[in-house]
Amino acid sequence: MNISSTHEQSPAAIPFDTGRLDGLMEDAGIDVVLATSKHNTQYLLGGYRFIFFSAMDAIGHSRYLPVVAYERGRTDHAAYIANRMEGGEHANHPFWTPTLHPATWTSWEAAELAVEHVRTIGKENARIGIEPGFLPVDAYKIIAAGLPNASLVDATAMLERLRAVKTPEELEKLRHASEMITDAMQATIGWAGEGTSKRAIIERLRQEETQRGLQFEYCLLTLGPSHNRAASDQTWNAGEVLSIDSGGNFRGYIGDLCRMGILGEPDPELEGLLGEVDAVQQAAFSKVKAGAAGGALIEAGQARLASSQIAAFTDFFAHGMGLITHEAPFLMTNHPVTYEGVDVNRQLEAGMVISVETTMLHPKRGFIKLEDTLAVTDTGYEMYGDRGRGWNRGAA
Repeated sequence: MNISSTHEQSPAAIPFDTGRLDGLMEDAGIDVVLATSKHNTQYLLGGYRFIFFSAMDAIGHSRYLPVVAYERGRTDHAAYIANRMEGGEHANHPFWTPTLHPATWTSWEAAELAVEHVRTIGKENARIGIEPGFLPVDAYKIIAAGLPNASLVDATAMLERLRAVKTPEELEKLRHASEMITDAMQATIGWAGEGTSKRAIIERLRQEETQRGLQFEYCLLTLGPSHNRAASDQTWNAGEVLSIDSGGNFRGYIGDLCRMGILGEPDPELEGLLGEVDAVQQAAFSKVKAGAAGGALIEAGQARLASSQIAAFTDFFAHGMGLITHEAPFLMTNHPVTYEGVDVNRQLEAGMVISVETTMLHPKRGFIKLEDTLAVTDTGYEMYGDRGRGWNRGAA
């Protein structure tokens, strides 16, 4: 592979805790990591994501495959393998990695350069950490064949652990995303009125989030007694409830919340039902604090739900938040997303971010849910986007 496009220059400041990464790699027995997912390459590059492939990876006969190569304890051996157009990005805002290869259009080109870089730094016999879920089969085959004496090991859990505790800058992005989503939801509910369709409400929310500087990710919406959250031509009618659950992206970080609306005024039963949902939430919140076991908030939420009249048709769940919607801490096993709750007995740390959600599928009144985002602090937690947690009124 011709690497005449390789750039070497004085790097910018390293944007993550190298000591933490080195320690995690040592614990995992990894000598070199080849990060290939968008979220992990973004993290290791200090928030950078190439705009050209932000929405779609495919191009021509292949796909964009960014690679950050990092050797434990040797930041001077780090490299970024990039698309050819990213040389311009580097010219304007230099990447921190001492070596840059802006030379690829395909996944196989990226893999060949990764192999060559590993050989160049003398680690062809090392334990190489990869992301199996984010490494195309053609790239994997090239790496495996090109480094026959290396051991390829799964680095997914190690990289998740690296991202678990957020920096103040990351927390601010998550806070902003949550605040803007909450504002967008309240504005959308206040705009929608009798006869407004689900498709129109979702489109309005997309506009509201976009106007607030977010990249719209999704909206899960229910109206009336239905539990179906997919888009449709169903319309909102007087007296019916609305649940609006949305994710919005701010500079790579995800906000994910759910709020409730009513077309008219809530009756005592609806007030009581949402009050029970909130009581479960509050029980879980009370156990959130740095040093507390991750499972404590799960136990508290489940215990409060078990004692409630809504238990038969309600579910409680909590998960980590950050660059992706389910990341460390992992607090529940296969509920509902498939992963192990490996952090249930680990202590929460200040800077972790948790989404807490209680979801009711009432047999007559519909889908009633609250989802909130909490940043763990030394003394408890800070809630992001904590407005609109009651019944928000639709347009008259």
